[in-house]
Amino acid sequence: MKPVLGGAVDDTAPAPRSAPEGIPRRQAGRESAARTYARALPIVPVRARGLTIEGADGRRYLDCLSGAGTLALGHNHPVVLEAIRTVLDSGAPLNALDLATPVKDAFLDELFRTLPPGLAGQARVRFCGPTGSEAVETAWALARAATGRSGLLAFTGAGRGSTAGVLDAPSSNSHDARVARLPYPQDYRCPFGVGGEHGVDLAARWTESLLDAPGSGVPLPAAMLVEPVQSEGGVIPAPDSWLRRVRQLTADRSVPLIVDEIQTGVGRTGAFWAVEHSGVTPDVMVLSNAIGGSLPLAVVVYRDDLVTREPGAPADAFPGNQLAMAAGTATLAHVRENALAERAATLGARLLSQLQELLSDFACVGEVRGRGLMIGVELVDPDGEGEPGFTGTPGAAEDGVAASVEPGNGRRPLPAAPGLAAAVQQECLRRGLIVGVGGRHAGVVQLLPPLTITDEQAAAVLDRLADAVRAAARCRGGGTAAAP
Repeated sequence: MKPVLGGAVDDTAPAPRSAPEGIPRRQAGRESAARTYARALPIVPVRARGLTIEGADGRRYLDCLSGAGTLALGHNHPVVLEAIRTVLDSGAPLNALDLATPVKDAFLDELFRTLPPGLAGQARVRFCGPTGSEAVETAWALARAATGRSGLLAFTGAGRGSTAGVLDAPSSNSHDARVARLPYPQDYRCPFGVGGEHGVDLAARWTESLLDAPGSGVPLPAAMLVEPVQSEGGVIPAPDSWLRRVRQLTADRSVPLIVDEIQTGVGRTGAFWAVEHSGVTPDVMVLSNAIGGSLPLAVVVYRDDLVTREPGAPADAFPGNQLAMAAGTATLAHVRENALAERAATLGARLLSQLQELLSDFACVGEVRGRGLMIGVELVDPDGEGEPGFTGTPGAAEDGVAASVEPGNGRRPLPAAPGLAAAVQQECLRRGLIVGVGGRHAGVVQLLPPLTITDEQAAAVLDRLADAVRAAARCRGGGTAAAP
């Protein structure tokens, strides 16, 4: 009998050779160089369930990439499959444009049940194209229409994929729109070289000065866009106190606050929406990834008094993906009904605590940080010189969401080691573990396991990751013991 995927960890059972060995070679000859994941993870998936992927070569992998966070419940969860089958069997249209349908109505009912209380009572939803990039552009357009202003405040390290292009280029609807980048607070690589609460205070004051100083060169913007946890920026949790100050600064100046929950939403960080950790109520939320239950879907949620007129925009052909809405409804309901956000908070805190051992065991591990089941391990060059200008005393971020090497000793952050991070990713793959790599310096190994991961599977992930770090450090001659 074939073992069931997604339960006990088992990567020994053979899988059928259902995919020809030449598929990766043909892909390389047909597709562009933008195949980011395929180049780093040269596997051919043929079957998946829960945390586990089967490759055409017969190997099994524990997937801690989760479709870049789109798979809150893991691969092919039964409630998601049943929701999709129900729509298919009903004969309902699969694409209904922006027409009202029973499937959309059910999705909106469930979405409104989960929204932060301060927003749910006065929220409207706008469907847009099915990507996070399109949702960000739509949110910015809404803010421009509401304020009559054109600029956007964003943060260094923000953006993922094509979203970064959206923020770097003028909007098609406003040729004079400009994006100003602000420092995002963190401990290990504090933009002000001090870390801790002092760094948080300086980041907030910098933002206040830019908003208020006539000579800053940045006019009052249409909106501010912030991630509660920077994802592709290197899994950097925003300090709760800083988010509260940013909310106050924007509210006092009538600048709409747009919160990017594209990767942090649907329980990932230990709250249903990551912004809830700080108690902040945003004006706009940008949602994608997990809300489609693994299928493409994106929406913008905003205060109903924000927009005085709907901005004109080209009609989108895919705002009414009925399968994605059905899968999203099932996912949202399952996470809510089974308290998976709370489970992510508990298990994530345990994983972070256990991963702290990497700091003392390996000199090449600069910091372990994250929130809930969104975790980053930053790899550094132990033989490099500390970054200049660091004069403060870095410490663990509030609520224990990050911990630096020997917090509080004033140690300078070491140079990032993107080559080592890539080597760790490959060593993980050899051990049957799929992880991501990101960060502004491409030196952060990222873990985004599904919220359904079991304790046994979590232990296996930790073992394989630690073994991969050890092997990569040894091969590169960096040793394993952390410096005293």
